[in-house]
Amino acid sequence: MRIDAFRAENFRNLAAFGFEPCGGVNLIHGENGQGKTNIIEALWMFTGCQSFRTHRSGELIGQGGPGAKIETSFFAKGRPQTAQINIENKREAKLNGIAQRTPRNLLGEFPAVVFSPDSLSVVKDGPSEKRRFMDIAVSQIKPVYAAVLSRYLKTLAQRNALLKMLAERRQDPRLLAAYDEQLAALGGRLAVYRHEYIDALAEKAAVIHRGISSGSEALTVKYLPCVRCEGGTQQQYADAIAAALLKSRESDIRRQATSAGPHKDDLQVCINSSCARSYGSQGQQRSCALALKLGEAAIIGESAGEPPVALLDDVMSELDAGRQAYVFGSFENWQVFITCCDPSALLRASKGADFEIRAGSLVKQTNKGNQNKE
Repeated sequence: MRIDAFRAENFRNLAAFGFEPCGGVNLIHGENGQGKTNIIEALWMFTGCQSFRTHRSGELIGQGGPGAKIETSFFAKGRPQTAQINIENKREAKLNGIAQRTPRNLLGEFPAVVFSPDSLSVVKDGPSEKRRFMDIAVSQIKPVYAAVLSRYLKTLAQRNALLKMLAERRQDPRLLAAYDEQLAALGGRLAVYRHEYIDALAEKAAVIHRGISSGSEALTVKYLPCVRCEGGTQQQYADAIAAALLKSRESDIRRQATSAGPHKDDLQVCINSSCARSYGSQGQQRSCALALKLGEAAIIGESAGEPPVALLDDVMSELDAGRQAYVFGSFENWQVFITCCDPSALLRASKGADFEIRAGSLVKQTNKGNQNKE
């Protein structure tokens, strides 16, 4: 996977922006507020996932314009391709000139992994952030997962609305049976996808973490489904969820919320058998997050049959020399985009392409000190 060209119009502060990155390390540096993260965010959106900064399309549109557009030329699956996303009240996408029913159809077409300061949330924050990590990661290698998740969340919202009416005695409780059946079936599929993915990630992340910590610490990652079951097949999960929904029906009506299902799942991250969130130091938590993201990148690469694009937003300068070296070693022969304020703090900053961003415009740095505006 390689990005050959990128253009943006009115995407945040990128009013009329374009550049051609190199196939290796692309360093984008500049003062805060100049647009470094906006570039990473725009590239990430071609994966078919939402922005990693906001769910509101309006926040992606620059001031003074009705909409925004981003487009890219890239090489993947053995051939050159193009993608375009138009953002107004909603997002519309094209792949190789063909309109897509939803931008979600880009899932699996543009493999990428993003590292940002928010990546620490998978270790430091609560279950909702861990579920978000799982949802994005699984969707990248199994695009059908995103569709199943969307149907599950829609059914969940409908069940919760019915629970509210039942609490007010405005509906027949027997109506819950249809929603419970569908929620259990969809939930069973989500649980299996998550379980399989976390098992694979746990194995890779453990090996990576041993390398990061020089073998001094052991990382364990475990999927914690809200509804446990023996065996772990899709039908077994579905049956267990259905039983849990039936058991909690009366309390759900009182609380007007669904208490059992994948929307309550969690992820356990431990160092030497101790919870990294509760007992890990900041450095240990950062190492865990790094191992998880590198593991995610490895799984995407295996699934796609080629390395994904690595998008590193303002995280490398926070790593010591040893961790920086490990990351660069992991991304050998990958296309990488790195943003930072001070390039002198990075190893190998002189290799690859070096860009400075100023007020939404890039200036390419050359070895001779000349500057070429992109």
